[in-house]
Amino acid sequence: MVHSVELVFDPDTEAVIRDIWDALRAAGIPSQAPASRPHATLTVAERIDPAVDESLSSLTNRFPMPCTIGAPLFFGRAKAVLARLVVPTAALLDVHAEVHSRCMPHLHPGPMANALPGAWTAHVTMARRVVPAQMGQAVRIAGKPAEIKGAIVGLRRWDGDTKREFPI
Repeated sequence: MVHSVELVFDPDTEAVIRDIWDALRAAGIPSQAPASRPHATLTVAERIDPAVDESLSSLTNRFPMPCTIGAPLFFGRAKAVLARLVVPTAALLDVHAEVHSRCMPHLHPGPMANALPGAWTAHVTMARRVVPAQMGQAVRIAGKPAEIKGAIVGLRRWDGDTKREFPI
């Protein structure tokens, strides 16, 4: 499994995202509910040393940070991931770059390419394995409301092997 460092949202933002997940699941689209917590991944690797938590702890003063969750988008085609864009701001991109820099010594074997500064797309996953026949309906469901105004309230480290989160 993979390990990651992620942004987490305030309870109101999480509730809106969970409502979308529930609506997707009710429509027969394989949503994230109920197994996951709404988040936006900052970096991901096969393994992240827990010592990274101390290195990242001084970033907590940057939160809460306002955010806008915007348009739906797909990654892939045949069995795609449906996500909502976290609209990039200078503050968000700065946090991403800082997390990347601080995590580098703790990532084994190193970050996945799509998590590198300049290649990263901030997003919240809504559904996985969406087939082409479901895409139109999935976008109609996941695209409402058109914008979610919320807040990023902190960081967590996710251990995909143990399925445990570690708040930072």
